[in-house]
Amino acid sequence: MSDAGRTYRFLGTWRAGRSNWRLQVMSVFSLAVAFVCLASALLVVTNLATVRDRWSRAGRATIYLRDDASSADIQALVRALESTEGVKKARFVSREDARAEVVDIGGDTELAALPADAFPNSLEVAFESSIDDAGIGVMALKLRALPSVDTVETYQRWTERLSALLRGGVTASVFLALVVFAAVVSVVASTMRLLLERRRLEVEVLRLVGATSRFVCRPFIVEGAIQGASGAGAAIVLLGVLYLLVTARVGGELASLLGVQPSFLPWKMMTMMVSVGAILGATTAWLSLRNAVRL
Repeated sequence: MSDAGRTYRFLGTWRAGRSNWRLQVMSVFSLAVAFVCLASALLVVTNLATVRDRWSRAGRATIYLRDDASSADIQALVRALESTEGVKKARFVSREDARAEVVDIGGDTELAALPADAFPNSLEVAFESSIDDAGIGVMALKLRALPSVDTVETYQRWTERLSALLRGGVTASVFLALVVFAAVVSVVASTMRLLLERRRLEVEVLRLVGATSRFVCRPFIVEGAIQGASGAGAAIVLLGVLYLLVTARVGGELASLLGVQPSFLPWKMMTMMVSVGAILGATTAWLSLRNAVRL
């Protein structure tokens, strides 16, 4: 078969595929619904990892003081902390300042009605980046032994909770990935079989004029790859629009609450999703048609 003949027959099969655009649009839409679930899980995992890393590198602690701690004891503790190696800054937060900060951040009327005595005096301590979590933990143990100190919060528990949430998110993402792969295989395989049945006469004509089975299946494989990549791309676009709508309304509040600015999926992850969709679509199309055209 000449190159011109191969090109003509390939284009003929391709044009026939384009005539079934409604079926292919429905296929892409079904794949997009599956991929948007996976992309949403990956978005949550990505931001959870960012928050976890931020809190693990917070390098700060809050020392809550006893009610009977005198001003002299508090000033002595502040001077001792500021002279300690690895401590960047120590700041005293009075009851009144603590109440004002909580009311300003939360805006809760019930909290605003509480008296200043309901809030403890505290010290906000910032550490140098050279001090790791273990060093902060050792220092917290020493501080808890002081008579003027009630308790010390190093925020390590928040990091552990976020790590647990992150592990759960990764597990959910793996499960969703398996569901998405199953959906892609099912949708693309069904679509390719329907397209083959609709173009059965054309395929038979191509076989009669000498076209090989591999040549006949090539347009279907290309269509499967396009469907998989289009479904993943449409899911990313849809999720991006939802992300912009949400961050436009509550992005500032989330940044203040979590200490980090919410971020969208990185480019490498989006590229990987589209690539996986294309590869999975092409592979599924080839496997589903292999027996039908006797490869």
